[in-house]
Amino acid sequence: MRFPPRLEQLLNTLRRLPGVGPKTAQRMAFHLLERDREGAAALASALQGALQHIGHCGRCRMLAEGEVCALCSMPGRDHALVCVVESPADVGAVEESGSYRGLYFVLHGRLSPLDGVGPAELGLDSLAARLRGGGVREVILATSATVEGEATAAYVATMARDNGLRATRIAHGVPIGGEIEYVDGTTLARAIAGRVVVDTDGEPGH
Repeated sequence: MRFPPRLEQLLNTLRRLPGVGPKTAQRMAFHLLERDREGAAALASALQGALQHIGHCGRCRMLAEGEVCALCSMPGRDHALVCVVESPADVGAVEESGSYRGLYFVLHGRLSPLDGVGPAELGLDSLAARLRGGGVREVILATSATVEGEATAAYVATMARDNGLRATRIAHGVPIGGEIEYVDGTTLARAIAGRVVVDTDGEPGH
């Protein structure tokens, strides 16, 4: 069935969201247009505001409304610890675990040469400058337990070691192939507490 052009545009736009197929996009669009136009207007306004005012923290690359995000500017955080994660969602997962009081660096992806994602795309030059700047004693690698995530962890571990810093990998209960943002808080808290040292070849050590 062909819908009006503006409705087709809305459906195609909704389908760009992760996990949203044609049927789900239709349900969303029809609900907003038929039953909740006020909610649709609020959603459109919120999206527009986010696009205009939310960027990336100049220090950790987390989503932020200013030059520095709330976590980097929060009193009491341990600036000597830097937890390297793949996405802002991973930051949320670690924070919800309540087990970590250091700072972060958000890669917005993981190394994948076949997809054209290298160190530059992950902002690793910025991370290297931060590690060289002093004040950091440990880099905690909290990338996903996938092939690409492990390769990314090994690369960052080498960067840390080249700067004379301790590199550790979260462990204990994070499943192989698992995404950090989907691990429950208790398991993630144990993983952070039980992190192990990563040797120069990127393999866990003791």
